Amino acid sequence: LVLSLAWLGPALGDEDKDEEVVEEEEKEKKEDEVLSDEIKEEDNVLVLHEHNFARALSEHQLLLVEFYAPWCGHCQQLAPAFAQAATELRNESSPARLGKVDATAQTALATEFGITSYPTLKLFRDGNRTHPLAYTGRMDSQGIVRWMQRRVGPSATLLQDTDTAAAFVTSQDLVVVGFFKDLRGEAAQAFFEVAAEMVDMTFGVAEAAELFQAYGLSADTVCLFKKFDERQTNFPVDPARGLDTAELTQLLRVHSLQLVMEFTNETSNQIFGAKIPHHMLLFLNKSSSEQLSLRDGFRAAAGGFRGQVLFVVVDVTGHGADVLPFFGMTPADAPTLRLVKMENNRKYQMEQDNFSDSAIRSFIQAVLDGKVKPHLLSAEPPEDWDTRPVKVLVGKTFEQVAFDETKNVFVKFYAPWCPHCQAMEAAWEELAERYKDREDIVIAEMDSTANELENITIHGFPTLHYFPAGPGRKMVEYKSTRDVETFSKFLDNGGTLPVEPPVTKTPGNSTGKEDSSAPGADESRDEL
Repeated sequence: LVLSLAWLGPALGDEDKDEEVVEEEEKEKKEDEVLSDEIKEEDNVLVLHEHNFARALSEHQLLLVEFYAPWCGHCQQLAPAFAQAATELRNESSPARLGKVDATAQTALATEFGITSYPTLKLFRDGNRTHPLAYTGRMDSQGIVRWMQRRVGPSATLLQDTDTAAAFVTSQDLVVVGFFKDLRGEAAQAFFEVAAEMVDMTFGVAEAAELFQAYGLSADTVCLFKKFDERQTNFPVDPARGLDTAELTQLLRVHSLQLVMEFTNETSNQIFGAKIPHHMLLFLNKSSSEQLSLRDGFRAAAGGFRGQVLFVVVDVTGHGADVLPFFGMTPADAPTLRLVKMENNRKYQMEQDNFSDSAIRSFIQAVLDGKVKPHLLSAEPPEDWDTRPVKVLVGKTFEQVAFDETKNVFVKFYAPWCPHCQAMEAAWEELAERYKDREDIVIAEMDSTANELENITIHGFPTLHYFPAGPGRKMVEYKSTRDVETFSKFLDNGGTLPVEPPVTKTPGNSTGKEDSSAPGADESRDEL
């Protein structure tokens, strides 16, 4: 630009020369700002770069830093919550502060801290930059604030006597108290670690002998106090094994839930966050007193499966109406029961609904023992399913088409609401048109929200699978660019892409992906 302006200067006149000077001055001013160790703020978030990073660490005891990319959708989604959390912490005069680094511009910092996806959040404590702690909280303002607050002070409140303990235990619907003979011992330290991570629960700790006696304890024990179901649940510390943080975390997650949960907007995070492997669902219409009475038998069956099966009541006319299509149901199907294996979303159904507690227990045990086959959804095949270039498959017809040994079958598994599926629809139609006269190639699609397969689990949309001709029931997942030319290369090469010459990386883009664990998941695919 400078060379061009110099060459054109005589023709452009003095006005353009002035613009060039101003531009250069602004550029130099920006460079001076970057080189300075001054720390600027945007919405109470510290704006950090390689020249002020050390100063920020030295001035702030606890500093949570977001490494982001300006183009990253997940980062843009997080920005308002991150700023709100920064403001809340600032307003309460907390020693914890939040900062951000544009990792695409500050490549030295990105390399130093191993940033490979966006956004990545790391906590720096007491100026130590060699061992930052990975952020493990929720990606919302309240989650960030609570996570930071737990690291500012003690993660558990010290209970000194019976009066303070009694007040603490009844202060909320659910509290956790660790009773330890030695608060400096390994078991107590493990308990403090759990308390620091589980920010959605309130933790206390006790060492006094009178408190052990008051709560009927003789050895180190973690107690969960609740105002529902069983009022006190004890988890004794194994003297030989000590206290395992992962095991205690899962126990607290499981036992903090009500024995029977109701599926609502407020409880959905708890239900799915507990990571219980099976969910037993009772679908009913809460406006019907007859259907509401079915909860008694359902609850009676629940006690024996705690931790293994989570019992959930779903109101088909309330919040649960939104999940009915996932089960191929309508409100008229209530009352009914379904068991879901969370690992692969397999659904199990009684041959005929029986709502007695004994029948429910027997059914669940049979599923756990592998004696019941999953109930698979399937739409009816359209009359014209094979007349268009793109063949329309359903659960009932999938096997005969996809595993036809004389055909190479390329299938798009999609959801009607998925914008990424909609975006590639034209390319898929064009591909089918291109190969419609090939007897050995079939281009097909299947709506995975209405159809399920026994041995293939679809985790996100769109998913593309290639089923080559010949014996062996082989399947290849296509993971490359979704355009007609790349699809064609894949098909013409027998289900693999030809090896391309290596592409030289553009400087400054060595870390370049979004974090698939962040809210929104893969930007090019909608996760289930």
